[in-house]
Amino acid sequence: MPNGYSHNQTLSFLTRRFAEAGIRPHTRLGQNFLIDPNLQQLLLRTAQLGPDDVVLEVGTGTGSLTILMAPRAAAVVTVEIDPQLFQLAGEELFHLENVTRLQLDALKSKNRINPAVLEAVADRLGAAPGRRFKLVANLPFSVATPVVANLLAIDAPPETMTVTIQRELAERITALPGCKDYGALSIWVQSQCRLEIVRVLPPEVFWPRPKVSSAILQIALDRQLRGRIAHRGFFHDFIRAMFFHRRKFLRSELLSAFKGRLDKPQVDRILVQAGLAGSVRAEQLDVGTMLILCEAVRNEVGD
Repeated sequence: MPNGYSHNQTLSFLTRRFAEAGIRPHTRLGQNFLIDPNLQQLLLRTAQLGPDDVVLEVGTGTGSLTILMAPRAAAVVTVEIDPQLFQLAGEELFHLENVTRLQLDALKSKNRINPAVLEAVADRLGAAPGRRFKLVANLPFSVATPVVANLLAIDAPPETMTVTIQRELAERITALPGCKDYGALSIWVQSQCRLEIVRVLPPEVFWPRPKVSSAILQIALDRQLRGRIAHRGFFHDFIRAMFFHRRKFLRSELLSAFKGRLDKPQVDRILVQAGLAGSVRAEQLDVGTMLILCEAVRNEVGD
């Protein structure tokens, strides 16, 4: 065990390591470390890692979760944006031959995963037949939404994403039509995946303690659901446009989103085809209905 440290990321472990390195967590980077070993084990059990799995971890931190995942998986690609934490984790991970460490931003932009991350994952997936891609991470609060959303936009997304995120975000992702949390993100994830909030986590199981609760969320890709989406790029843009003015009626939202491409008679015809009244709002439509509406619009305006 490197440096004689325990793999358990406890409060005493973290405060000692940070003090020795002369650094402190950066809240602007969403650095809140899970300090309950039992919850780390729950995260791992939920992920169900096996010898054919290639794991992406966004937010290496001190490497405590990485160390636990490496013996269970074929390979781990772990990404850390903070150079100080990258160096600190390196002291714990240098001996693990199946761990690839990247010191960079996991996001190329808010709408795109960094290609270097996807290349590293693809390299490990290609090293042997039958390998599977999974995301397992205590996701930094600052990047949780774009990481999850953008991974579902790629051609070969993770089979599962097992993550700790803000409870509010978990509730947005799993929200049902008609509730205040239901929106474009809910539809985007639910259109492709099965979801489960495994456990709600109070602030005191993290260091530094955040102001809000968190949750362990399991997101499992469902290829049958995903196969219903005829054009993922168009669908992604469409649902975001439908919630741009959340309280607008659907007819007005369509006219606004496709100004110059759809006129009123066309919009009325689309709504009739989809079996919808113009006075409903996007937040009232379930995933299946939104897919039907999207295809009716796409057939009218093209890709």
